[in-house]
Amino acid sequence: MPEIENCIFCKIVKGSIPAEKVLETEKILVFKDISSKAPVHLLAIPKEHVADLKGISILGKDLFEAIAKVSEVAGINSTGFRVVMNQGQDAGQEIEHIHFHILGGRKLLWPPG
Repeated sequence: MPEIENCIFCKIVKGSIPAEKVLETEKILVFKDISSKAPVHLLAIPKEHVADLKGISILGKDLFEAIAKVSEVAGINSTGFRVVMNQGQDAGQEIEHIHFHILGGRKLLWPPG
């Protein structure tokens, strides 16, 4: 799988940076966010380096199946959860490896903050 040398998520996939994995498939990794914004805050990423939405078409189904599955594992499926994806710097994307935030475990207000 292609990886980018300085990408923190590629390093997590490779195992050179530890992460608390919640779900792993052949193509997708879901792990706990170390900067949690909710009682449940997970990150779902493709194992292959994909920088943004332009490259996600093939993996979209796998990502959303993993998100649905991990919501059950995390116990937030029945109460509700939020899935957030930031695209580009103006939206707050800090790591150029596509990732989805899965937040739950409490009432999430909108707009946030």
